[in-house]
Amino acid sequence: MRLPRLARRSVARLMAVAMIAGVLTGVGAAADAKVVWSSEFRGSNGTVYTATNHLVSAAYGRGRQWLLAWAGPAAQPAPDFLAVIDATPGSSSYGKVVNTVTVGPNMGNEPHHLQYVWHKGDHIYAGGIISDTTFVFDTKALPSLRLVGVNVPTDTPCGTLPDAYHVLKDGTAYGTYMGGPDVTGPCTYTNGEVRVGNGAAGSPGEIVRIAPDGRTLAEIPAATAEGEDPEQCGNIPALPAASCANPHGLAVREDLNIMVVSDFAEARNFLTPDAPLQANLARQTVRVFDITDRNDPVLKSVTKVSDGPRGPQEKEAFFRESRVVMEVATTNKPGHKGAFVSSMAGGAVFYTPDVTAATPKWREVLDDTAAYRKMDPRSTLTGGGDNSSWLAVSPDDRYLFHTVMGQSIPYGAPLDVTSGMLYVLDIRKLLASGNRPKCSVDQLHEVYRGGSEHDCPELVGVVPIRDTSPGGPHWGTMDIFDRDRNGIYRETDQVKRIAAANYFVNGSFGGGGDHRVCMFDLGKGGRVTTDNSFRDENTGRPCVSFNRASWPHGDFGDSQPHGVMFAVSDSVLR
Repeated sequence: MRLPRLARRSVARLMAVAMIAGVLTGVGAAADAKVVWSSEFRGSNGTVYTATNHLVSAAYGRGRQWLLAWAGPAAQPAPDFLAVIDATPGSSSYGKVVNTVTVGPNMGNEPHHLQYVWHKGDHIYAGGIISDTTFVFDTKALPSLRLVGVNVPTDTPCGTLPDAYHVLKDGTAYGTYMGGPDVTGPCTYTNGEVRVGNGAAGSPGEIVRIAPDGRTLAEIPAATAEGEDPEQCGNIPALPAASCANPHGLAVREDLNIMVVSDFAEARNFLTPDAPLQANLARQTVRVFDITDRNDPVLKSVTKVSDGPRGPQEKEAFFRESRVVMEVATTNKPGHKGAFVSSMAGGAVFYTPDVTAATPKWREVLDDTAAYRKMDPRSTLTGGGDNSSWLAVSPDDRYLFHTVMGQSIPYGAPLDVTSGMLYVLDIRKLLASGNRPKCSVDQLHEVYRGGSEHDCPELVGVVPIRDTSPGGPHWGTMDIFDRDRNGIYRETDQVKRIAAANYFVNGSFGGGGDHRVCMFDLGKGGRVTTDNSFRDENTGRPCVSFNRASWPHGDFGDSQPHGVMFAVSDSVLR
């Protein structure tokens, strides 16, 4: 819903005043000088939502590159916020939080994901996984942000737990809603189809297409009408048609009219410390949709990844290679139709050469155990239960990037032994093999050394991310921008930096993390190293710590960053 004209004029006037004040405070002002201004949006439920900017003097000056981090407080009550961090190498305020954009009136959203990458002109879609709310921000005035849309729980009655987003070229976005409908029972989707669900945070989840002003354009069923394998697709309570449809990861190829989503777990029976590890809640499935009709995608296939050679060694079936398929990443270049998925509990990466096929065939191409051995040949850590997370293919289809949180309670590894990591695979040979790849991790020695076939991905870079809390680096993002000597930015397919956040979700086992956001440089041949110049403004240590007493918006203490994303000021982006 658009603001009344008078309100829009007031916001615009306030922005202008803030910008002028910002220029003034940026010259000879005290370090803590702030400019505060707000925007409003009335949701379909009648609630007026706000986004309040708190810009410090370091926010002003020549256009720069920013790292956005969507965060919530470690202790309630306190507002959730988008932190805007100076991510311009060489800047005197590199690593400084220059703005916090607090949202209200609701607190406790549990800020989760933003879209995977941002392009010039895109709005930001930011999800509150617990509040079942999506906030939409305009980025034209970065480092300031303006609230332009809110999607509230009553806008998506057939789904809960918004997770991942992908922004289409027309500015709309697809979002995965991992949990079941608001109310137990039948739910009717936009296309008239009906599925029966077992309630919020249960099953089945859905896909939602969201307009740039936050409106729901379509609720799209992720579950099949006839149901799925009841032995593998456990539901609590049971459904009349069993479903593994709990979509988490999301990737779209608009040129192929394809959307790929990976299924996670029935979350309310998974993300609780005392919940039993039921293998039939650990999803193994991947769904592919034809999105020719953007508002009525057609489910083309539901396929499974399989356990590998490490599986029989796992005491818990929950930790076999195929379990909890958290993330998906497609290739990008014309002529490439492949896709990758990774398993959170299983700690493995799988590949299909043609995701458009009627029945995509998945093969394991790396076990995280091999990355642990490359990081430390003496390591005893394995992929089983290692919380592997974010996955992305570089725009030039050369590299696959992957973050791993690390084994933790109750997985058995002592916290002073376990480690998170970021690793890089060179996937060019695998993609060059076309529709007949040979690579397959199907022998035990390949678990530790990597696949032995000639076209298997090459593990070219790995960096440990030490974290002695029960958590680690969960989410990441690629820097897809390049700056010339005149300070002008353009998109590039050559990724040079990656950022990652050390936090999963509050209250989950193995999910706390130490609340840092770290920067990594990608060097020649895929070598990855920590950017030690990206330092916390308070501690002086590498990585930006979200454990601090004060923020630009006040003394609210430690906070928990989840979704991260690079963006650039509009004035210097071409």
